[in-house]
Amino acid sequence: MVRLIQIDTTDNVAILTDAALKGTAFPNGLILAEDIPQGHKVALQDLKKGDAVRRYGVVLGYMLQDVKRGAWINEKSLELPAQPSLDSMEYGLPVPEFLPEPSSLVFDGYDNGPGAYAGTRNLLAITTTVQCVSGVVDQLINLIRRNLLPKYPNVEDVVAINHAYGCGVAINAPDALIPIRSIRNIIRNPNFGGQIMVVGLGCEKLTVDKLLEPEEITSDNVLILQDYPGYQPMMDALLAMAETKLKALNARKRTSVPLSKLCIGMQCGGSDAFSGVTANPSAGFASDLLVKAGATVMFSEVTEVRDGIHLLAHRCVDKQARDKLASEIGWYDEYLAKGLVDRSANPTPGNKKGGLSNIVEKAMGSIAKSGHSAIVEVLGPGELPSRHGLIFAATPASDIVCGPSQLASGITLQVFMTGRGTPYGLSEAPVIKVCSRNDLKAHWDDLIDLNAGGIATGEETVEQVGQRLFTLILDVASGRKKTFAEQYGLHNFLCFFNPAPIT
Repeated sequence: MVRLIQIDTTDNVAILTDAALKGTAFPNGLILAEDIPQGHKVALQDLKKGDAVRRYGVVLGYMLQDVKRGAWINEKSLELPAQPSLDSMEYGLPVPEFLPEPSSLVFDGYDNGPGAYAGTRNLLAITTTVQCVSGVVDQLINLIRRNLLPKYPNVEDVVAINHAYGCGVAINAPDALIPIRSIRNIIRNPNFGGQIMVVGLGCEKLTVDKLLEPEEITSDNVLILQDYPGYQPMMDALLAMAETKLKALNARKRTSVPLSKLCIGMQCGGSDAFSGVTANPSAGFASDLLVKAGATVMFSEVTEVRDGIHLLAHRCVDKQARDKLASEIGWYDEYLAKGLVDRSANPTPGNKKGGLSNIVEKAMGSIAKSGHSAIVEVLGPGELPSRHGLIFAATPASDIVCGPSQLASGITLQVFMTGRGTPYGLSEAPVIKVCSRNDLKAHWDDLIDLNAGGIATGEETVEQVGQRLFTLILDVASGRKKTFAEQYGLHNFLCFFNPAPIT
């Protein structure tokens, strides 16, 4: 039976749990004035042109025409409000004293030593300095999997850190800092066990010294293809180097480690109007459990928090975090303005079909995945954290850019919420898919790892789904379970954020 979902008592719109026809009546006396699709908004009262439309207790926009109670409110109905100012945002406001108690304080990970995050997977990563060598590295990966990996059963896979950067770029441009540090830091992801293997060409702009410390630039760690007389000699040398790394990685074993050694990312993509009701709040509850247990949780996507930036500032623990938040968001405002767009370019056709009218509505749902914990630190894209707890990593919203940025910042597992559905995955870290609707789980049962749709239908609570997700995170992090994306090898290309010029 179709239900109305009203988030806040001040909301003057609600969403429908299922598509409904004109004339459908509800217990509160509301009668639909027209056919309305699943997840879309219905006016709970008469609204006049210029009236504020509220959902989540915030103003989504202003009516462009008069409508009667029961009318369909969608992306054509609203004018965007002004975005919140970044000036003098309050910070350090009290967060809820009660945060849920985690059922476990440990997981089985690959310990990387004192002060370092533990791995959730044991992988050999081969990093390229330039796209020109990716073909050779791809063939190398095939040979390693076929001929070497069977000899080293404790190594779970070998992955290529291929990317489109490295040459034909303004390597000394100020914004080149972002892709360079992203590639530099991903080499040190905890899932790679400290083993460095870098393959260069020899004439690229992204030279090895920009990625490694001087003491790391050795023949054990770096191979330049132009130094070898043809394909077979270079391949023989690469295989010999890889085998040395595999021997070291094979000695790693899973051990019980505290959750303070776990670093995960939260991301959403293909969102719909249910994302902010079911999947993202469940992820937020799991995030609070993890943070309470000592883990580090990163959430991201600048344009998808921009309209709630003041709410995030309130949760920043100190002025340093608040100021970094304002700086990163301000930089992104200018970045968009250079392209003659603003945050309104974000919602996709699929988002709108799923009931999200504009970026304000999308942002309010997106923020829910951060839970209620205090924000201890703010990072630029690809930066490494210095604190444990809840962190905002200021990355683009694009799935295939956000993921690599979070990997560069050190996540070893990602939780990905979706309302419309996506086969997205990462080869460098497991990705848990959480869907917002029962019908999406039924449609993609063998792609979605956890269904939060029961919250919308009243079958489960946010807390119940959040607890299930917390348990699943620990099971996947500990290697007891594999995600569907892992099982099928669904891995997206690494697209590092590069706002610098290409020459």
